[in-house]
Amino acid sequence: MEKKHAENQLQIELNDEIAQGTYANLAIITHSSSEFILDFIRVMPGLPKAGVQSRIILAPEHAKRLLRALEDNIRKYESVFGPLDLGDENIIPPIMNLGGEA
Repeated sequence: MEKKHAENQLQIELNDEIAQGTYANLAIITHSSSEFILDFIRVMPGLPKAGVQSRIILAPEHAKRLLRALEDNIRKYESVFGPLDLGDENIIPPIMNLGGEA
């Protein structure tokens, strides 16, 4: 039985370039009936433009699984490090002139 389990495991490769990660401090999420699009953006103070660093396209079912996984991991994080303080969650930072192509 264990041999069968080992055969069904997915091997995930992480190359050095991807392992370095990409910093983003803004995410814009859009969706259609068939997909969710997550654009991760790096906004730098004083610069008039912000570039999309990465775009992830998900099926709606996978977006919901991602939401659940993030909620679970945030609960685990907060149980170790304490609650995250988001201040006033109703405040949305201003985004001026979001021109560009998606």
